[in-house]
Amino acid sequence: MLDLAGAHLYLAGVPLLVGLVVSLPLGWVAKRWPRSSPAVITSTGLLYTIPSLALFVIMPLLLGTQILDPVNVLVAMTIYTVALLTRTVADGLTAVPDHVEQAATAMGYKGLRRLVGVELPLAVPVIAAGLRVAAVSNVSIVSVASVVGVSQLGDLLVDGYNRVIWAELTTGILACVLLALVLDLAIQAGSRALTPWVRAQGGRS
Repeated sequence: MLDLAGAHLYLAGVPLLVGLVVSLPLGWVAKRWPRSSPAVITSTGLLYTIPSLALFVIMPLLLGTQILDPVNVLVAMTIYTVALLTRTVADGLTAVPDHVEQAATAMGYKGLRRLVGVELPLAVPVIAAGLRVAAVSNVSIVSVASVVGVSQLGDLLVDGYNRVIWAELTTGILACVLLALVLDLAIQAGSRALTPWVRAQGGRS
């Protein structure tokens, strides 16, 4: 169980981080140049419509890897994460009030410095909300990789279903739910740590 849970966390968690890193510049482009926003948001969003099993099967052909290579799942899950987070990043950056951006510019914050020092910190709550959705989605979709032979908690679902072992099937479902909950709590904790002013406002209210 621990080995399967560790593999599942790796296959769901690493794409979550990589996908976030890729989504940040894409979301910034969509926010910085509004005319590009429909193309960026639509093109990345369409990636989520690709069936997961089909994407897992196609990955070896595109990457030149073996069918059982976990890299196939990592890349596929990163694609899904980017599809979910690009719009979220753009919305989070757009939600930063104009007067805050103008004040930051007046104080000497321009370009990348303003993005990193002002806009992204204020967008953290919105981005974290999207990240929580992506985390739960990743945990769910990764289980499908058992069908193509990549081992993780989905093995319990497939084996339990095929052999009609309800205890194994139930254990797999509960383990996936628990893993998704752990990731969700970790993202919430990270969001709180990065936004101390939100806690301060809550305390004053």
